[in-house]
Amino acid sequence: MYKNKKILAIVPARGGSKGIPQKNIYEIEGKPLIQYTLDEIKKSDLIDTCIVSTDCPKILEVCIDLKVDVPHLRPRNLATDNAKTIDVIVHELKLLESKNQIYDYVILLQPTQPLRSSIDIDNSIKLAIDKDYDSLVGVSYVKDHPLLIRKIGEEGKLENLLKVSSTVRRQEFSNYYKINGAIYVNKVTSLSSDTSLNDNEYPYIMDKYYDLDIDNFSDLEKFKLIVQGKINI
Repeated sequence: MYKNKKILAIVPARGGSKGIPQKNIYEIEGKPLIQYTLDEIKKSDLIDTCIVSTDCPKILEVCIDLKVDVPHLRPRNLATDNAKTIDVIVHELKLLESKNQIYDYVILLQPTQPLRSSIDIDNSIKLAIDKDYDSLVGVSYVKDHPLLIRKIGEEGKLENLLKVSSTVRRQEFSNYYKINGAIYVNKVTSLSSDTSLNDNEYPYIMDKYYDLDIDNFSDLEKFKLIVQGKINI
C-alpha cells in the first residue's frame, strides 16, 4: 500500500509459446524465467497482492513452490494466441471484486521482461500515485532516431517514417522512447476491455539496460550471460 492506495500486481504467464516451449518456466541459472520477476515483486515495499494468471498446470506448480498465489487457472478463451492482456486483467479484477477484494491500482509485470528491479516497480507506483495518473508505462530511450528510419514502399522507394525533412543536425534531434513492456501501471477505475495498455498516457523512463524482451533462444542466451555477469547491455 502507498498513500492508502491498495496495489495489485498481475503477472500474466500463458503456457503456450511458439518460439520457446514453456518459455515462462524455462530455467536460467537454476531459476525458472518467471521467478526473476516474482523475486523482484517480493522485494517491493508497496505491492499488497501478487497473482499469476496462467492456463498452465506446470506454471501453477512452479508458482505454488514459490509461494505465489494462482487463484485459478485462466479460462481457455483468455489463453489463446489472440487473447488480449487487458481482458485477462479485467477478468481478474472482476473475480477479485466478487470476493470483495478491491484495489486502487494494478501493475502489470510480464515475466518475459526479467531485468526490471523492485526499485523500478516501487518508483513507478509512487510516480503514478503522486501525480494521480490514470495510466503509466515503462519506456526506454531509442538510439536509432525515427528521422533516419525508412520503410520501403510499394514502388520500391524509401519512404520516411516521419513526414518531415531529415536534414537536421544530430545535436538537434529530439529524444524518442519506446514502450519496453517492463512496467504498466493503471488506476483500476480507468480500466476497461477497450483500454490499450501500450497507449498508457505517462512515461516511466527506464535505463536501456532493462530493455530486454525474451522472445527467442538468442534472447535467453543473452539473459543468461547477463545473469552470469559476463555481459552488460
